[in-house]
Amino acid sequence: MPSSKIFEPVKAVASAIHIRKPPEKPKRAARPKLLISVVSRGSGRKVKAILNDLSVALTVTFTGYGTAYSALLDYLGIGQTERTIAFSIIPETDEGRIMRELRTQMSLYLAGKGISFTVPLAGISQKIAGGIMDAAVSREQEESKIMKNEDRKYNLVIAVMCAGNVDAAMEAARAAGASGGTVVRARATDNQKAEQFVGITLLQEQEMLMILTKKERTQAIMDALSETIGLKTPACGIIYALPVDRTAGISAADEEVPAAAETAKDDKNE
Repeated sequence: MPSSKIFEPVKAVASAIHIRKPPEKPKRAARPKLLISVVSRGSGRKVKAILNDLSVALTVTFTGYGTAYSALLDYLGIGQTERTIAFSIIPETDEGRIMRELRTQMSLYLAGKGISFTVPLAGISQKIAGGIMDAAVSREQEESKIMKNEDRKYNLVIAVMCAGNVDAAMEAARAAGASGGTVVRARATDNQKAEQFVGITLLQEQEMLMILTKKERTQAIMDALSETIGLKTPACGIIYALPVDRTAGISAADEEVPAAAETAKDDKNE
């Protein structure tokens, strides 16, 4: 009687084992962004050196002064001293580490050291964009890292008015919830055609007030500025607001958690 087989020899398995790859994260072509830094007088070179060490940036600097007068406002980096204001075009893919290093190397977490924040750009010269992005860590940006409007916590309110009215403007803005601002001297150019359509005459000597504020306070501040130094007043002020993506030197609650998360991602990728 033939013995029954207890074990059957294993034959080659024809079917392949498929390992599912994680889905690729949606990406789009990376773009340049505007980085604005308001730091103590003479610190513009240090900002530029940090940017050059980390990436590449096209930077212009000019001088302004702060309007803050209390310890709390000094903590925001906008006290009553002259300030260096730097406008830098940077690659958005390098934005996270640039903001972290500015916060650390410029000690923006300390009172009165300054602030930095990024603003999305609607457009830029193609040659400038190409040169900036050639030196970026990547030419693509993950969509999950792109700031959406509902995720933004700050706006930059800008008021341009005839010289001599900035104190009244800042007083009205403070009453509406602004913490402080930065003032830049400016000059109006030939606006004859625009003045005909708007129905105003702009004096050449101008002052520009920049206020970084929480989104929920933006409308109240703009309304207060419009009433005090708007087009219907002798100051002939023009007021507008820009969205702000990332900040450094403003709020630890808004900055430290995203920074830690990004650091972990960067370390994992490396």
